[in-house]
Amino acid sequence: MKPTIGIALSGSFCTFQKLIDAISGLSADYRLIPIFSDAAFHTDSRFGEASFFRKQLETICGNPILHTLNDVEPIGPKKLLDILVIAPCTGNTLGKLANGIADSTVSFACKAHLRGGGPVLLAISTNDGLSGSAENIGKLLNRKNYYFVPFRQDDPVKKPYSLVADFTRLPEAVSEALNGHQMQPILA
Repeated sequence: MKPTIGIALSGSFCTFQKLIDAISGLSADYRLIPIFSDAAFHTDSRFGEASFFRKQLETICGNPILHTLNDVEPIGPKKLLDILVIAPCTGNTLGKLANGIADSTVSFACKAHLRGGGPVLLAISTNDGLSGSAENIGKLLNRKNYYFVPFRQDDPVKKPYSLVADFTRLPEAVSEALNGHQMQPILA
Protein backbone atom coordinates (compact mmCIF):
# COMPACT_ATOMS: atom_id res chain seq x y z
CA MET A 1 0.00 0.00 0.00
CA LYS A 2 1.21 3.51 -0.80
CA PRO A 3 2.30 5.77 2.08
CA THR A 4 -0.20 8.53 2.85
CA ILE A 5 0.78 12.19 2.80
CA GLY A 6 -1.33 14.95 4.26
CA ILE A 7 -0.75 18.06 2.13
CA ALA A 8 -1.64 21.10 4.25
CA LEU A 9 -1.83 24.47 2.50
CA SER A 10 -1.73 27.73 4.40
CA GLY A 11 -2.07 31.19 2.89
CA SER A 12 1.02 32.06 0.84
CA PHE A 13 -1.04 32.32 -2.34
CA CYS A 14 1.84 33.34 -4.62
CA THR A 15 3.33 29.84 -4.25
CA PHE A 16 0.18 27.80 -4.86
CA GLN A 17 0.78 27.01 -8.54
CA LYS A 18 4.42 25.96 -7.99
CA LEU A 19 3.26 23.83 -5.10
CA ILE A 20 0.48 22.20 -7.11
CA ASP A 21 3.02 21.32 -9.81
CA ALA A 22 5.25 19.69 -7.16
CA ILE A 23 2.32 17.80 -5.61
CA SER A 24 1.44 16.38 -9.02
CA GLY A 25 4.81 14.63 -8.95
CA LEU A 26 3.90 12.89 -5.69
CA SER A 27 0.59 11.39 -6.79
CA ALA A 28 2.10 8.32 -8.49
CA ASP A 29 3.95 7.12 -5.38
CA TYR A 30 1.76 8.33 -2.51
CA ARG A 31 -1.85 8.54 -1.41
CA LEU A 32 -2.57 12.26 -0.94
CA ILE A 33 -4.98 13.88 1.51
CA PRO A 34 -5.43 17.65 0.93
CA ILE A 35 -5.85 19.90 3.98
CA PHE A 36 -6.57 23.62 3.65
CA SER A 37 -6.37 26.43 6.16
CA ASP A 38 -9.43 28.65 6.31
CA ALA A 39 -7.59 31.30 4.29
CA ALA A 40 -6.46 28.81 1.63
CA PHE A 41 -9.95 27.34 1.37
CA HIS A 42 -11.91 30.61 1.10
CA THR A 43 -9.66 33.45 -0.10
CA ASP A 44 -9.60 34.61 -3.70
CA SER A 45 -6.37 36.48 -4.41
CA ARG A 46 -4.61 38.12 -7.32
CA PHE A 47 -2.97 34.73 -7.88
CA GLY A 48 -6.27 32.93 -8.48
CA GLU A 49 -9.65 32.01 -7.11
CA ALA A 50 -9.82 29.67 -4.15
CA SER A 51 -12.26 27.40 -5.99
CA PHE A 52 -9.71 26.94 -8.81
CA PHE A 53 -7.02 25.72 -6.40
CA ARG A 54 -9.47 23.56 -4.47
CA LYS A 55 -10.59 21.84 -7.66
CA GLN A 56 -7.00 21.27 -8.82
CA LEU A 57 -5.94 19.72 -5.51
CA GLU A 58 -8.99 17.49 -5.20
CA THR A 59 -8.40 16.26 -8.76
CA ILE A 60 -4.69 15.55 -8.16
CA CYS A 61 -5.24 13.97 -4.75
CA GLY A 62 -8.43 12.09 -5.56
CA ASN A 63 -9.71 12.93 -2.08
CA PRO A 64 -11.90 15.70 -0.66
CA ILE A 65 -10.21 18.61 1.11
CA LEU A 66 -10.17 18.56 4.88
CA HIS A 67 -10.82 22.15 5.96
CA THR A 68 -12.41 22.15 9.40
CA LEU A 69 -11.14 21.24 12.85
CA ASN A 70 -13.59 18.32 12.92
CA ASP A 71 -12.18 17.09 9.59
CA VAL A 72 -8.58 16.94 10.84
CA GLU A 73 -9.10 15.78 14.44
CA PRO A 74 -9.07 12.04 13.52
CA ILE A 75 -5.60 12.35 11.91
CA GLY A 76 -3.88 11.56 15.21
CA PRO A 77 -6.10 8.98 16.90
CA LYS A 78 -6.69 7.04 13.67
CA LYS A 79 -3.09 7.47 12.42
CA LEU A 80 -4.35 8.52 9.01
CA LEU A 81 -1.02 9.86 7.70
CA ASP A 82 2.53 8.61 7.30
CA ILE A 83 3.77 12.19 6.93
CA LEU A 84 2.25 15.67 7.06
CA VAL A 85 3.60 18.24 4.61
CA ILE A 86 2.80 21.85 5.38
CA ALA A 87 3.33 23.74 2.17
CA PRO A 88 3.39 26.61 1.93
CA CYS A 89 4.19 27.10 5.59
CA THR A 90 3.70 30.80 6.34
CA GLY A 91 5.29 32.84 9.10
CA ASN A 92 1.97 32.74 10.93
CA THR A 93 1.89 28.94 10.81
CA LEU A 94 5.56 28.72 11.84
CA GLY A 95 4.75 30.83 14.91
CA LYS A 96 1.82 28.63 15.85
CA LEU A 97 3.82 25.42 15.49
CA ALA A 98 6.86 26.75 17.35
CA ASN A 99 4.67 27.85 20.26
CA GLY A 100 2.29 24.89 20.47
CA ILE A 101 -0.78 26.76 19.21
CA ALA A 102 -3.37 24.54 17.52
CA ASP A 103 -6.20 26.90 16.64
CA SER A 104 -6.38 26.45 12.86
CA THR A 105 -6.98 23.50 10.59
CA VAL A 106 -3.31 23.26 9.62
CA SER A 107 -1.85 23.69 13.12
CA PHE A 108 -4.42 21.29 14.59
CA ALA A 109 -3.66 18.69 11.90
CA CYS A 110 0.01 19.04 12.84
CA LYS A 111 -0.69 18.59 16.55
CA ALA A 112 -2.86 15.55 15.81
CA HIS A 113 -0.19 13.98 13.59
CA LEU A 114 2.66 14.69 16.03
CA ARG A 115 0.64 12.96 18.75
CA GLY A 116 1.80 9.65 17.32
CA GLY A 117 5.34 10.84 16.57
CA GLY A 118 4.85 11.18 12.81
CA PRO A 119 7.14 13.35 10.68
CA VAL A 120 6.13 16.88 9.66
CA LEU A 121 7.79 18.42 6.61
CA LEU A 122 7.70 22.22 6.33
CA ALA A 123 8.04 24.06 3.01
CA ILE A 124 8.37 27.62 4.24
CA SER A 125 7.22 30.70 2.40
CA THR A 126 7.36 33.86 4.46
CA ASN A 127 8.35 37.47 3.94
CA ASP A 128 9.85 37.65 7.45
CA GLY A 129 11.92 34.46 7.54
CA LEU A 130 15.12 36.35 8.30
CA SER A 131 13.46 38.69 10.79
CA GLY A 132 10.34 37.98 12.87
CA SER A 133 10.01 34.29 11.88
CA ALA A 134 13.72 33.46 12.22
CA GLU A 135 13.32 32.54 15.90
CA ASN A 136 10.45 30.17 15.09
CA ILE A 137 12.42 28.50 12.30
CA GLY A 138 15.26 27.99 14.78
CA LYS A 139 12.92 26.45 17.35
CA LEU A 140 11.47 24.02 14.84
CA LEU A 141 14.90 23.06 13.48
CA ASN A 142 15.68 21.84 17.00
CA ARG A 143 12.46 19.85 17.50
CA LYS A 144 12.09 16.15 16.94
CA ASN A 145 9.93 15.08 13.97
CA TYR A 146 10.15 18.43 12.12
CA TYR A 147 11.93 18.54 8.77
CA PHE A 148 12.35 21.28 6.18
CA VAL A 149 12.27 21.35 2.41
CA PRO A 150 15.49 23.18 1.47
CA PHE A 151 14.87 26.94 1.30
CA ARG A 152 16.54 30.13 0.13
CA GLN A 153 16.07 33.86 0.09
CA ASP A 154 13.19 34.69 -2.20
CA ASP A 155 14.51 38.00 -3.59
CA PRO A 156 17.53 39.25 -1.62
CA VAL A 157 17.40 42.73 -3.19
CA LYS A 158 13.70 43.61 -3.09
CA LYS A 159 12.67 41.36 -0.16
CA PRO A 160 15.83 40.83 1.93
CA TYR A 161 14.05 39.01 4.80
CA SER A 162 11.89 36.72 2.65
CA LEU A 163 12.45 32.94 2.51
CA VAL A 164 10.87 30.35 0.22
CA ALA A 165 11.21 26.58 -0.09
CA ASP A 166 12.50 25.01 -3.29
CA PHE A 167 9.28 23.21 -4.20
CA THR A 168 11.02 21.22 -6.94
CA ARG A 169 12.79 19.33 -4.14
CA LEU A 170 9.56 18.37 -2.37
CA PRO A 171 9.49 14.71 -3.52
CA GLU A 172 13.07 14.09 -2.35
CA ALA A 173 12.45 15.93 0.94
CA VAL A 174 9.36 13.76 1.58
CA SER A 175 11.40 10.60 1.04
CA GLU A 176 14.16 11.80 3.37
CA ALA A 177 11.73 12.85 6.12
CA LEU A 178 9.90 9.51 5.93
CA ASN A 179 13.30 7.91 6.62
CA GLY A 180 13.96 10.26 9.55
CA HIS A 181 16.53 12.43 7.76
CA GLN A 182 16.73 16.16 7.13
CA MET A 183 17.50 16.73 3.45
CA GLN A 184 20.82 18.47 3.00
CA PRO A 185 21.92 21.05 2.28
CA ILE A 186 19.01 22.79 3.99
CA LEU A 187 19.91 26.11 2.37
CA ALA A 188 19.16 25.82 -1.34
